[in-house]
Amino acid sequence: MDRQGPDVGPQYRSAIFYADDQQKEIAQRYIDQLNKGKVFAKPVVTQVSALDKFYPAEDYHQNYLALHPTQPYIVYNDLPKVTKLKMEFRAGIGEFPTLQSQQLCDQRGQTRVAMRGRAGE
Repeated sequence: MDRQGPDVGPQYRSAIFYADDQQKEIAQRYIDQLNKGKVFAKPVVTQVSALDKFYPAEDYHQNYLALHPTQPYIVYNDLPKVTKLKMEFRAGIGEFPTLQSQQLCDQRGQTRVAMRGRAGE
């Protein structure tokens, strides 16, 4: 908890923010499924919290891994985790769950895609 690779602190906490009760239930059931199936060596500690406000990241943060695959931080910290995650999913579940696009509006009314594609990609 409060860690992503070599980075430590509350700003690195894993969280899912839901906009309604259905999203909350889906997120919690999925975490429960992963924990029950012992997909990971340790239980998933991702917090499930209500979405209060949404602040899109700056453009240079968007699709960072895809745009900077040779950046040292990506190579040494992120790519090994993605590879391991894909192997664990295949071993424990068989295939990746499909994530649905969730569009959110920022304060200017611009639509931003918060999540897209398949888990682990």
